[in-house]
Amino acid sequence: MEAHEFDELYAASFRRITSQVYAMIGNLDEATECVQEAFARAWANRRKLDKAEYPEAWIRTTAYRLAVSRWRRVQLGKRPTDRAVGAATNTPAVDESHVALVAALRKLPEAQRQALVLHHIADLPIHQIAAEIGVPEGTIKARLSRGRAALAVLLTDETNGGLAGGMSHV
Repeated sequence: MEAHEFDELYAASFRRITSQVYAMIGNLDEATECVQEAFARAWANRRKLDKAEYPEAWIRTTAYRLAVSRWRRVQLGKRPTDRAVGAATNTPAVDESHVALVAALRKLPEAQRQALVLHHIADLPIHQIAAEIGVPEGTIKARLSRGRAALAVLLTDETNGGLAGGMSHV
């Protein structure tokens, strides 16, 4: 991959991949760092990236794995939680519904969250998600079904102030 092709890939997909990883992990700063690191690794491994059928998927998967790895290190106490190199970054305000969606996604099991984000936010077909994650298509379908059902309940609870289902005030 030539430098200008890589620059085009970066320009076209950085924000999209960052928002997808953010939806999967629920932390925008961490998602941004992981996507930046994934692009750095992609540049260093551009011959491998050339062979990838979906370079964006390679970068997204790398970023997600970096985020999971960082989370595990923090959970095991091997990495301090405050590891910022510089000052905190300022990001533009996000849509309130997006914040509610990410908050609801964080309450789902990791596998369901990942399947939902890849299918509905990254707009990937089921067969591609299965290949990217390394599980059968039926597993992805089950995760999507269970995840949608759980997410619907969580979002209804959020938007109705916890009155989902009962609505006894009517």
